[in-house]
Formats: sequence, structure tokens, C-alpha cells
Amino acid sequence: MPAVCTRELCVFSFYTLGVMSGAVEDVATGAEVVDLLVAMCRAALESSRKSIIFDPYPSVVDPFDPKALAFNPKKRSYDRLQKALDSIMSIREITQGSYVEIKKQMDKLDPLAHPLLQWIISSNRSHIVKLPVSRQLKFMHTTHQFLLLSSPPAKEARFRTARKLYGSTFAFHGSHIENWHSILRNGLVNASYTKLQLHGAAYGKGIYLSPISSISFGYSGRRNFACGYMSGLHCVLKQTSRFLQSRNLNCVALCEVITSKDLQKHGNIWVCPVPDHVCTRFFFVYEDGQVGDANINTQEPRIQREILRVIVTQSS
Repeated sequence: MPAVCTRELCVFSFYTLGVMSGAVEDVATGAEVVDLLVAMCRAALESSRKSIIFDPYPSVVDPFDPKALAFNPKKRSYDRLQKALDSIMSIREITQGSYVEIKKQMDKLDPLAHPLLQWIISSNRSHIVKLPVSRQLKFMHTTHQFLLLSSPPAKEARFRTARKLYGSTFAFHGSHIENWHSILRNGLVNASYTKLQLHGAAYGKGIYLSPISSISFGYSGRRNFACGYMSGLHCVLKQTSRFLQSRNLNCVALCEVITSKDLQKHGNIWVCPVPDHVCTRFFFVYEDGQVGDANINTQEPRIQREILRVIVTQSS
């Protein structure tokens, strides 16, 4: 899937040539993925740290003036962006009608809602796919499980080279849902001692991981949201039972990490100072503040066998 560069020339080329213009038409087959992308975008936008973590900021061409940007990273308007995001209808609701009719309904709510939804989908640089029940990791105790490959091909190639030399294992990485809007588009980065750091770096600079699920769940955050919808229609939608309507979501990634001497292990806290040595593999979402089994240890043979079984099945 091509990604959209934030340079204005690229944005206008995207709009003019129609690259990925049909992406939203396929939401019926990936409704939960689109729901997830919207939820991540919403969490980042509503964060008190949005000026830091809402990256990238959308580049969206004005539907009434193809020569201008309605959303411009150089002239940020979080309030206007919030209004458009609030007007994006639930993907579960969207899939009940034809795409043409859905677009008309969204355009009535806000002419920038549909262009923003297109941007949210097309700017995602990660390969993220909902796992069928038969290929899910049962010990994670959630039906919201995704295959998540967030590394660009070049990094994945470097990772595989390192894996041949040093081997690899699996560990969890927990981060609040507000951070994943950026992670899916920029990849996992070493945030230690930067403005992105949130929890400190007690064990030095690097990407923090743990083989123990409870530790990473602790970093996934827990936050209660008030209703932020701006119309009566959306408040009605919020009352219905659909995936990711909750404003209290926890998420954790299961990563593959290179077991070279660079990997620093401080008990159950692992620090990997080499970003190329960590690649996301799975992503798990829990609604309404629920979390999975706190006692999962990725180093247990039975857990490793199950992870490898799912990976082999998924790649075959």
C-alpha cells in the first residue's frame, strides 16, 4: 500500500491521480481495521500531548478548491480536525449501505469527513490485518487480534539478516492508544530522552519490552473519555454495541526482538537500543478497560510454540 507524503506536491498528485481513491470502498472487508485506525487517530487528537504525538498531521485537499489544502500541517487547526473526525460515522454503521450513499451521508455531516477518512486509511504505512478466530492467540483472551507489520521493507530485511546471526524471541510492548497513530506511520522509535518520552528511561535509552504481559499492560494506559461527539446522531451511535465505540481502550503489541548482546535484560524489563532489532508482529485491543491474562510469559515453551504456530499458519 503506497503511503502519502506530507509534501504538498505529493498531496495534490495523490488527489489528482486518485491514488488509493478506492480504499474506503473496501472497508466492508476490513471494518475493524478501519475502526481501529479511526480510534487511534481520535485518541491522539484528544490527547493533551497532541502537539507532540499527533504525527503526521493530515494533508487533505479542499474538496471545494483543488488548489488548496483544507488540512495543512503548516497551518494546524485541531478544532476543525476534531469536528471532521467527530463526523466520521461508525464503520459498522457505514457498511450497512452502499458506498455512494455512505459518502453522501458523510458529506452532509461535514464535507471534510470523507476526505479525512480517506487520509486516515491511505496514510497508514503498516500492514495490519484482522486475524480470523482460527489463527488467534487464545492466551491473549481478546477477539480483537491483528497481524501488525509496521516495519518498512528495508528495516524488515535488516531484521532478518540480524536474526540469522543472533536469533530472536518475542516480547510485549505496551503503549497508550494515543501513541499508535504515530507508531503505525513512523514505526517503533527510540523515544528515550526525547520529547516523545512519557514513562522515563530508568534502564537507559532504547525501546522497552517485557516477556511478561502484566508489565506491558501497565504501559498500555487506561483512560476514560467523555462523549466528544458533536451531533445527536453520533450520540445515538455511541449507545449501540459496536467494536471500538468505547472511549476506554487498552492495546499491546507482541514484538519479535533480536537476541544479540545489544539487548539489555534487567529482570523482566528489556531494553533494545537498536530500533532495527525490534519488529511488531501482533496487536491486541481490549475494550472498556479490560485486559488479558497478566501472567503470560513469552519465554515459556508452550507460549512460544503457539506464537510460532500462528506465524507459520499466517505466512503459509
